[in-house]
Amino acid sequence: MNMQPVESAAAVLGAASSLSDSEVAERVLGGERACFEILMRRHNQRIYRVVRSVLRDEQDVEDVMQQAYINAFVHLRQFERRSQFSTWLTRIALNEAFARRKKSQATAGDGAVHDEESRDLMNSIPSPAPDPERQAYAGELTRALEQAVDALPEMYRSVFMLRDIEGLSTSETSEGLGIGDEAVKTRLHRARAMVRSAVTARLGEQMPSAFQFLAPRCDRVVAAVLAHIRTL
Repeated sequence: MNMQPVESAAAVLGAASSLSDSEVAERVLGGERACFEILMRRHNQRIYRVVRSVLRDEQDVEDVMQQAYINAFVHLRQFERRSQFSTWLTRIALNEAFARRKKSQATAGDGAVHDEESRDLMNSIPSPAPDPERQAYAGELTRALEQAVDALPEMYRSVFMLRDIEGLSTSETSEGLGIGDEAVKTRLHRARAMVRSAVTARLGEQMPSAFQFLAPRCDRVVAAVLAHIRTL
């Protein structure tokens, strides 16, 4: 007897999973609230990235995502089928993110900039136990940089290595290579452009894997929103 509601919910979600966003929204408006989970899971990645582009505190991001979904549920009848559901949901998420940022700035006052700088400083300090995904990405970035530098013509590679990798000044690089300061600046400018182009091309295919909203966090947001919806 206790398993019947779970099986029924699973059956409802399974039957609705192949429907379009608009059709799922109609199901929700028709009383099948559990179907709202389908919409959240379909768009969690996009909404996370949208909110993350405005806010950098991860807890704020999850809070805003939850509130955006709740707002969408409450105002679902206002969704106009002329636009895509994802576009409508994105606007709601952005509005909520901008509101959160404005509120935070107003609360912090003049200390907001200092706090942001402090967070940036702390974020720049290596963690004793770095996140495995960030470690992997950093490793790939390093390999891409090294290969790009190796591919540079020697006249550019030497300047780039001494100036940007080793951190020598223009005059020190000039003296070491036996060329003028202007030649160092010109070669460094060209070397940076070539390295930037090579690294961008190498990592371009991996860009979609950045800022992923993985299953545990997805489940947490979905569960919180559904729990709130049940109280409405």
